[in-house]
Amino acid sequence: MKHTRPANRSAGFSILELLLVLVILGILAGIVIGNFGGQSKKAKITAAKAQLSSLEMALGSYEIEIGEYPSTQEGLAALRERPSSVSEDDYRTGGYLTKDIVNDEWGNPWQYKYPGIRNEGGYDLYSFGPDGKEGGDDDITNWSEDED
Repeated sequence: MKHTRPANRSAGFSILELLLVLVILGILAGIVIGNFGGQSKKAKITAAKAQLSSLEMALGSYEIEIGEYPSTQEGLAALRERPSSVSEDDYRTGGYLTKDIVNDEWGNPWQYKYPGIRNEGGYDLYSFGPDGKEGGDDDITNWSEDED
């Protein structure tokens, strides 16, 4: 009598093999998502620095034409609407910014002080950064951090 071997199992994957593949895919997805999460923070910081640069250029134009920077009380709003302390003849028609001043990338208003504390003879312009609090190493500023 001839013994025949049982027919081979079906050619599919076992549940263990499928679970192993799912675990590997989950780990890879976690790594990829983690890397993209960091990119979002970096992109917001870059955008905030670009916004700060735009405000600095507008403040520079204002200072050249008016002779001084807006006071702390006048604030950045002076770049869009003529302060009462400035004559109509001196103030640029349409202001010094083409668009309204928006909050920083984290939804907080830009901080402006003139005369500046950090920039002697100039102004301080900064964002509290991602944590929304003054101080720390995440503030976006118009002064060098090595001046602390």
